[in-house]
Amino acid sequence: MRSKPLLVAVGLTAVLMGLVFFAGWLFGSRGGEDAAAVPVAAHATASVPLSADSLLEPQIDALRRGVPVDQEGSPPPLARVENADLKRVRAYPMQPPTIPHTIDGYQVDKNSNRCMLCHARANAATFQAPPVSVTHYMDRDDQFLATISPRRYFCSQCHVVQTDAQPLVASNFQDIDSLISAQPRSE
Repeated sequence: MRSKPLLVAVGLTAVLMGLVFFAGWLFGSRGGEDAAAVPVAAHATASVPLSADSLLEPQIDALRRGVPVDQEGSPPPLARVENADLKRVRAYPMQPPTIPHTIDGYQVDKNSNRCMLCHARANAATFQAPPVSVTHYMDRDDQFLATISPRRYFCSQCHVVQTDAQPLVASNFQDIDSLISAQPRSE
């Protein structure tokens, strides 16, 4: 008796999947002038009325970059890695510092960590590199280790290089210091 509701649910799911498949086949196979009407019909249940002008407005399409689905797009040019070797200002407290140089060809795996050649506390002064924070030498129980902690071993999972790539989405982010300095002081 318990299997009857299960069979009904499976049957209804199969019917619903069939209807969705049929609707996709029916509307997806339209061409020409009918294809232009599909977005309006698809958004007919939306609470905001759509006009012809709103359909022509540019929309964010980060994945396809405006290339129709049935065409192959050309890949964007690779961004150049900034190699200024200048320490950048952090945008928020506790932000991992960015890497101010290229790391192409750096071996970071379970056997070797090329970053530690310069940034290990013992070598930092020799290479004029900032030493790895002492927190990177602590285990999860806050016990200090002789070598870098396995939790902090793979540097690029938190620290990233900077490129000259254009942002995909505009941002008006301001760090906390600039927000505080912009507020009028009350005396």
